[in-house]
Amino acid sequence: MPARKNSFKAALKAGKTQIGCWAGFAHAYPTEVLATAGFDWLVIDGEHAPNDLQTLSAQISVLDGQHSEAVVRLPVGNEWLVKQVLDAGAQTLLIPLVETAEQANDMARAMRYPPEGIRGAGAALARASKFSAITDYVPTANAEMCLLVQVETKRGMENLDAILDIEGVDGVFIGPADLAADMGHLGNSGAPEVKAAIKEGLAKISASDKAAGILAVDDGVAQEYHSWGAQFLAVGIDVLMLATTARSTAGLWRDRIAD
Repeated sequence: MPARKNSFKAALKAGKTQIGCWAGFAHAYPTEVLATAGFDWLVIDGEHAPNDLQTLSAQISVLDGQHSEAVVRLPVGNEWLVKQVLDAGAQTLLIPLVETAEQANDMARAMRYPPEGIRGAGAALARASKFSAITDYVPTANAEMCLLVQVETKRGMENLDAILDIEGVDGVFIGPADLAADMGHLGNSGAPEVKAAIKEGLAKISASDKAAGILAVDDGVAQEYHSWGAQFLAVGIDVLMLATTARSTAGLWRDRIAD
């Protein structure tokens, strides 16, 4: 029995647009609820949400067999963190703050068993192999690994061509907020200079053999990014969805019953 087919990776390779959402509650229950919405991919965020290996693992588990692919964003590109979340069952990783081709190559190798990479082959203990029930997991796992690297600084954008040349990188995700901050426009990813850089970057990525990705919580901005070439497009953040709906509902009823 081979490793599970990574439908998200296959869709990117086929050129299909994939709509996603951020999962930031750091708990399996809301992530399981979010999966019922039918998003193609859900980012289990280990960078800005209060996740650890246990909460990441639990959320990967509840998404197993769901339509929504678990995309785990690590807090940092680190080989042993990669090994742990892959053994927990993740097949798609989003690595923040990738600025060089060397960093991208290191992450591609960390996600793969030898000879293509350096991933430790102790899969007998891992959920990824269903605890050895997937008898051919190790020889087939490499083909289903999907690496998304986050380019979100001026240096990263300057090295984008070299990053796009790295074998084993499946997609490049532009981080608008951090890119804007690094370009001197903290909190303003809509600044003309930043938008121009994003547009150029998305076009360059989509013209390559990699998929272009980005996040936008404003519908108009998301549509614009899609028209610029974004193929895997995140259009919401669950924490903001709850906060926005809760505040709107509370405000509505405060106004209705105000004395």
